[in-house]
Amino acid sequence: MSSPAKKRKRNGANSSPQPMRSIKSFFKGQTEQPNPTEPDVTEQTLSDEALARRLQAEWNAQENAQDNTPETASENISSLNENTQADLQINAAPSTSIPSSLPPVTPKKNTLSLQSSANTEDITSLAIPFDQSPQAFDASQYAAELQSHWASQGGGASYALLTRAFVLANATTSRIKIVDTLVNFLRVLIEGDPSSILPAVWLATNSISPPYDELELGLGGSSISKALKKIYGLDNQSLKSLYDKHGDAGDVAFEAKKRQSFTLVKPKPLKIKGVYQALMKIATSKGTGSQETKQRIVEKLLQDTRGAEESRYIVRTLVQNLRIGAVKTTMLIALARAFIYSKPVGAEFQVRPQNELARLKKDELAEIYNNAEEIVKASYARHPNYNDLIPCLLEIGPAEELLVRCGLALHIPLRPMLGSITRDLSDMLTKLQGRSFSCEYKYDGQRAQVHCDEQGKVSIFSRHLELMTEKYPDLVSLVPQIRGEGVSSFILEGEVVAVDRETGDLQPFQTLTNRAKKNVEIGAIKVNVCLFAFDLMYLNGEPLLDRPFRERRELLHSLFVEIPKHFTWVKSMDATSADSETVLEFFKGATDVKCEGIMVKVLDNTAADAQQNNTKTTSEEADPEDAIQEPPEPKNGSKSKEKSTRRKALLSTYEPDKRLESWLKVKKDYSTSSDTLDLIPVAGWHGSGRKAKWWSPILLAVRNPETGTLEAVTKCISGFTDKFYQSNKDKYVQGSTNVISRPSYVEYYGEPDVWFEPQEVWEMAFADITLSPTYPAAIGLVSDERGLSLRFPRFLKVREDKSIDEATTSDYLALLWRKQMERAGVENSGVGKDGLDDQVGVEE
Repeated sequence: MSSPAKKRKRNGANSSPQPMRSIKSFFKGQTEQPNPTEPDVTEQTLSDEALARRLQAEWNAQENAQDNTPETASENISSLNENTQADLQINAAPSTSIPSSLPPVTPKKNTLSLQSSANTEDITSLAIPFDQSPQAFDASQYAAELQSHWASQGGGASYALLTRAFVLANATTSRIKIVDTLVNFLRVLIEGDPSSILPAVWLATNSISPPYDELELGLGGSSISKALKKIYGLDNQSLKSLYDKHGDAGDVAFEAKKRQSFTLVKPKPLKIKGVYQALMKIATSKGTGSQETKQRIVEKLLQDTRGAEESRYIVRTLVQNLRIGAVKTTMLIALARAFIYSKPVGAEFQVRPQNELARLKKDELAEIYNNAEEIVKASYARHPNYNDLIPCLLEIGPAEELLVRCGLALHIPLRPMLGSITRDLSDMLTKLQGRSFSCEYKYDGQRAQVHCDEQGKVSIFSRHLELMTEKYPDLVSLVPQIRGEGVSSFILEGEVVAVDRETGDLQPFQTLTNRAKKNVEIGAIKVNVCLFAFDLMYLNGEPLLDRPFRERRELLHSLFVEIPKHFTWVKSMDATSADSETVLEFFKGATDVKCEGIMVKVLDNTAADAQQNNTKTTSEEADPEDAIQEPPEPKNGSKSKEKSTRRKALLSTYEPDKRLESWLKVKKDYSTSSDTLDLIPVAGWHGSGRKAKWWSPILLAVRNPETGTLEAVTKCISGFTDKFYQSNKDKYVQGSTNVISRPSYVEYYGEPDVWFEPQEVWEMAFADITLSPTYPAAIGLVSDERGLSLRFPRFLKVREDKSIDEATTSDYLALLWRKQMERAGVENSGVGKDGLDDQVGVEE
């Protein structure tokens, strides 16, 4: 079969037409024969566009003839023939003359027609300057204009508006600019189409439901590839070429859409609500034929995009990688600020006039911002579901009442409080000098949040808010036994640890991971667990978050029943900074029984803590990358100095989603292992939050001396300075010779955003080595099915004295793993923490 390129060449002016059936012969209703004196216009003599136009014209003519009387149809054909004749002459091959009897007809409503894909973009939405300062942005004016514009297109905020916000956010690395863009975008929706705010927030946060709902799109890369090829006319080679060049599925869609000159139909504008509903249909499609249903929805979304940017962000949404530099806390900050400036029609809460806010001093405006942000973030930390938060904001705004209306609730996990990391015991004792604190064993298990209501329904959530009730039916069955008299409902927190039921000895985390995650039957359980409880956050319908830790702990110990080797309390001791020797012995005892270290928690509040708690800032957030830092003061005044040196409050309250120094982690230090590895950086991902402009995490590999390949062993985000991140990004900048297409000699199952030319060696520290289903390093040396990976990897330095031929080998990695198993005295056959074997440097 000749190629399309050769066929087009034969369509030239000097080529003789091959005898083929005329297009008219395909239509049974067509009785007229072409004029024998005129050349037959066939598929071979018309260009693709002219052929499509002619086909459409004949469809229209046939439909017109069926709907009208012969006289009317004749008149219609005559009047429309002139309108399309010129187009056909322009687009036909140069030597082709168009028969005057061709009956082109203006396309009727709901019939296919060839449309130019140019000038289909939503110009009205593309002109809105969302990146202006909110104090200067006139949301009311733009909302009024857009409402009229949307009404002409069927109503509802267009997806083009959300795309505009994405484009502007992606065009800057300034955190303040990103927030301003989202604030102004949300304000336009608040005033123009409040019903689109909720789906817009879900789409902008790269999700469709809260994490505990377990809704997933379930789309593979093949679904996106098929849709791109079908809708944009790509073949396998052109698709691969675009992906090798850009390395991002969204960018591939952008380029493919730009190259598309014509479509058979002019797409209807995508709506924000429509896109979100389409994603929900994809996520909820189950059973036979579900993959075909999902594929059709994906193709329809791509078909209806109006412009290359819409295509880019539809595909990035489908692959769940927006890359706009906005994360969870950024959206919460934007929501809080948007409702300071705007409210929906009919809402009764008060907003500050924009001209009044514009006259405020910088510190005065910051205080207003901070108050609203703290309320919104605190509400979300206690009740992390936009489906509940957004309706409350639309009704009452960022008021204190939000914490009641959208606060702590059973079977909705609150975001856990986190501990700060300390270098060693002396550092911890210095930070807590003069305070009473509790030291607790930090068990090597899985953090669990247990909810129980008055009817006895039990839900168990992970540290990442994932529902894992099915994983621990044995814990669910314990709840009626551990509830003391007078306990009707509760939320408690603890660590699930694998134990030897006969001896009570703690088992390593790898043993725990051998349990199945779903459909676990109590009778089939082979890995027994014990829940070590350490906090109580809710009791009999009353939140306990504002109670001191000493009081919460006392309630936990007095109202719940201990069942040895099944349910008990974390081992603890109370101390002060003067008890350094006692604390040291306690720490050694924890490590001797295979714990990770100890947690140290402040027991009581002080008057100073309470006062300072009233001035909390966003820097206390659990994710410091999300904090929006205001520009520094232009003058070096005492106020600025005081602001930078002020210590955070050592609160004994439970602060969801915050990482405070009132909870400190003291773990076995990296230096306790003299072993380090020399690894080769081979790939990276686009960072998020503050690291959006750098490569983070970075994929590292060991060398296989037998095959000559590089085997991926871990990702890392720890140990890097900002200066190093920048130099690394400068070195591996896209388009340079240091960035390559996927190399055949690197063994890795995933898809990084960028591949590095292997050329340097980094010295890496780590906590321990674990078996992994994700990384192929040393596969076959310790397990036929799993490789090895590192827990808590940390960058130390670049080994400029070593070439990649001197990097750590897979044989040596396997040797270290065997030594580790000998020291532990256990047989290891598990995987890494929470199934994420490398941890990318994130501490539990």
